[in-house]
Amino acid sequence: MSFTTDFKATIHQHYEYLSNIPTPLLTKKPAPDKWSIIEIIGHLVDSACNNHRRFVKAQWQENMIFDGYQQDNWVQKQAYQQADWPLILDLWKNYNLHICHIMEHTSEERLKRVHTDHNLHQIAMITVPKEESVTLEYFMKDYIFHIEHHLKQIYYLTA
Repeated sequence: MSFTTDFKATIHQHYEYLSNIPTPLLTKKPAPDKWSIIEIIGHLVDSACNNHRRFVKAQWQENMIFDGYQQDNWVQKQAYQQADWPLILDLWKNYNLHICHIMEHTSEERLKRVHTDHNLHQIAMITVPKEESVTLEYFMKDYIFHIEHHLKQIYYLTA
């Protein structure tokens, strides 16, 4: 699966960059209501947690309906702003490598299976109208796009 090969390379490449961000930049907020770099990575850990569950369940359930989560509350309640950077960064890297492993071991049949019953109009980064069908492969690629979106934010904050 080429998208998982690219995903794995992305994780390793960005991990190296993120590892070298100067400490003062990690907790600097671009605005009072915006996340800092460490909070963005914390959010990506939360996203990994939620999508890990979704990707596993999608391998046996007959629809693509999944719980959402309150992103800002998750970030705030876990106090990422005060968290240990190497710990959070390693968690992000390793959690996503495990998700990549799940993606690589999802059957082609499950990846390509068309679902008309879904809520990706509510929970996907690039939403899909409720009346359109979706696949697990689309949702997995959307997850990767979500990560890349936030990594671009971090590059912008460190420029």
